[in-house]
Amino acid sequence: MDSLFSDHDDLFWDLDSRLQRRFVRDEEPELANEPLYLVLYGWWKEVQEDADRVENVLYTVSSNSDFEHDSEILLQLRKEDDREETMNSDVGSSGRQYALVPEGLWLRALKRCSDNNNAVKDFGSLFYADDYLPDLFSLQVRIFVSWETNSLEAKISQKENGVDVYMKARNIFSSEYNPVQILDFSGQIAQFFIDNNEDSGQLEKGVLLELQVYGLSDSIKVNGSDDMFVDGPTVGSLAHGGSVMMNGTTHNVNSNITTINSFQRSSYKSVGSLGLKGLENLGNTCFMNSAIQCLVHTPKLVDYFLGDYRKEINYENPLGMNGELALAFGDLLRKLWFPGARPVAPRMFKTKLANFAPQFNGCNQHDSQELLAFLLDGLHEDLNRVKRKPYHEVKDEDGRPDEEVAEEYWHNHLARNDSIIVDLCQGQFRSTLVCPVCKKVSITFDPFMHLSLPLPSTTMRTITLTVLSTDGTALPSTFTITLPKSGLLKDLIKALGDACSLRDDETLLVAEVYKNRIFRWLEEPSDSLALIRDQDKLVAYRLPKDEAGTLVVFTKQCISGSEKLVESLFVIPVVARLPNVSCGYDIHREFLKLISPFQMPSEDFLDEHDNDIEVSKDNDLSDATSSACLEGDSDSDLEVDFKFYLIAPPFGMENVEIKMNEPLPFPPLPKRLEVSVLWSNKMIEKYDTCLLSSLPEVFKPQLFSRRTQESVSVYKCLEAFLKEEPLGPDDMWFCPKCKKPQQATKKLDLWRLPEILVVHLKRFSFSQYFKNKLETFVNFPINDLDLSTYVAHKNSQSSPHYELYAISCHSGFLGGGHYTAFVRYGHDKWYEFDDSRVVPLSEDMVKTSAAYVLFYRKV
Repeated sequence: MDSLFSDHDDLFWDLDSRLQRRFVRDEEPELANEPLYLVLYGWWKEVQEDADRVENVLYTVSSNSDFEHDSEILLQLRKEDDREETMNSDVGSSGRQYALVPEGLWLRALKRCSDNNNAVKDFGSLFYADDYLPDLFSLQVRIFVSWETNSLEAKISQKENGVDVYMKARNIFSSEYNPVQILDFSGQIAQFFIDNNEDSGQLEKGVLLELQVYGLSDSIKVNGSDDMFVDGPTVGSLAHGGSVMMNGTTHNVNSNITTINSFQRSSYKSVGSLGLKGLENLGNTCFMNSAIQCLVHTPKLVDYFLGDYRKEINYENPLGMNGELALAFGDLLRKLWFPGARPVAPRMFKTKLANFAPQFNGCNQHDSQELLAFLLDGLHEDLNRVKRKPYHEVKDEDGRPDEEVAEEYWHNHLARNDSIIVDLCQGQFRSTLVCPVCKKVSITFDPFMHLSLPLPSTTMRTITLTVLSTDGTALPSTFTITLPKSGLLKDLIKALGDACSLRDDETLLVAEVYKNRIFRWLEEPSDSLALIRDQDKLVAYRLPKDEAGTLVVFTKQCISGSEKLVESLFVIPVVARLPNVSCGYDIHREFLKLISPFQMPSEDFLDEHDNDIEVSKDNDLSDATSSACLEGDSDSDLEVDFKFYLIAPPFGMENVEIKMNEPLPFPPLPKRLEVSVLWSNKMIEKYDTCLLSSLPEVFKPQLFSRRTQESVSVYKCLEAFLKEEPLGPDDMWFCPKCKKPQQATKKLDLWRLPEILVVHLKRFSFSQYFKNKLETFVNFPINDLDLSTYVAHKNSQSSPHYELYAISCHSGFLGGGHYTAFVRYGHDKWYEFDDSRVVPLSEDMVKTSAAYVLFYRKV
């Protein structure tokens, strides 16, 4: 059916200009590849927006066939003279039993009927919910063409084979060598190609026109499957332009067809839940699906693309995509609003998108707001009604009233940019710049497509760390510290020291642990806390204040004879600072001291190693031990229990075993030593290292209730966006009075509010070191966003009140995560669109810290 209609330029290839002028009218709207639908005229009249008019009926259809006795069904089509406004009439009068209307208008009527009747029910999950398809089927009919004029008449019988039909058509149109297409007199109802190679048997059973018939009664069946509904035998006179009779094939007609004499509302099924279709995930395309679902549920945008939007496509705009993006989006929108609930695969749309925006090619995750910005801009350029953009010189305000200057800016903008996107989504800022030197004031009025609101930094931040003792007296402890977000590392160390009762002769050394090793040391007191991400895992070591001592880090913890369990014992490295390290015994003794808090009670084991793990604060112990090492004392049992290896030591040596009674293999001690430890099975049974097996993240939102998280109002975000602030040193303004760049102050105000307000919450932050996402809970109104306080232009004709109708949500971390969409359906129902899955959503679940892009409409 989709291929039956095409542009007039494609229909008539080589026909002479006389026939083109006769059969093609310039004022006819183009129905490029758009199907037509046969609907009951009474139903079409009832669903019109203006009850006093019946609009957009291309043809009215009637039938005087006796369905109980006639072997053929005869449908008579009458072309409406005034296509824009067919005056209202009673059902069945003047032969109007049915109406032939374009697909887009039919879908708009279904949507309007669904909205008015609020025919939405909580169906639960709508995934592949084909039970809710409306009464829709194909009626296959043959075409007999007859022009009631003195100059041209053609009657084609289905008994004629393809060659006969082709030769007759070629003779009628005096086109002996050129291809012929046979149409109705307006070129808008049907077309077919006849080929010389056409088999005579194919045409007899072929279908030349397929109509989609909607809304007929279940009680009337054709062959048990196709429905037929006739409103009565009354037939009026045909239109003066002629008639096209449509004859149903006799082998499809059942003698049980009954005549229904009057139109009844109950004959129609509910139009179902239009627009509740999901989108298949093509591979990390949830960002695209989320943005599309929000757009295709934008009320006036839906009506526009369900209408005849093709006539506004600008194929000449060098900034556009030759209409391809608009056509792809319009086709996708219509599929999503077509009756049924089977998910749609947006492959064609993604292909077109990637052609013009290569950054969206492939299967990588992207930002839904970035896609949304490109899509809105691309649709605007494809649908820009301005074919030739004039040049307007920007004039200075020269003391004129803001209203006059703003209107001039807006008029100049519309002279170059005029589309449905501008009509709905674009507003206007007032931008005020003040020179700090000469106090020169410059006021401009600039358009905007959306508001990108920064999330004001919450005043406090919560950081969780694990503190390890290095003197063998305490087990690891976890502390949660709250301090200003703008704080420094020294503020964190001070607050943590107070929390863990740090002694005067101790200090804290903070490190980030990644994959069981020290990833980085946080040693610079002036470093900003912004360098610490929420997903980082931090540990703080309590060390003696001896800067000259060597820092020994015990990292890899291996089990003897089982390389598969490498790094399985200790996730947290243990650290010791040694002022004097001369031999392997010093390393072994210090390691035993570090793990002594994890030793499980055992009298025999304690007696066996009493002398080895005894801790003394006497400085003479170190000297005595070192002397013993040098004199050759050895303990073979200790070497069996633990073996130590240097990891990446100085002088290029690696995996060098540290012998118990031998000096270290390098004379000058480095600042840091990284040592791996090989455990025996006997030692594994003697120590409980569970407390060293995991580290908490710096901040995990799931562990904190929303009540404990600091929230911010969307109004506060708007105030932060509109507040006066100085320009950056890289973004200075050239003052026309000072004749040089100045770091002026800038103040934004809302001047003109759009019909559809798109609010982008800037959750993703970027710095020199990393990317991060703000999980701040933003409290936004659902039913009444009041912007009256923030609009500088007090225009009583424009409402500053909005209601929320869609949200693009992002959950998880930046660079991954998942996008979904929340959509208001009707007046009080919400649905969650999670790719192909569509489920009802309670309104109290709409407010979430995952909200990323908010869509508001004026009320």
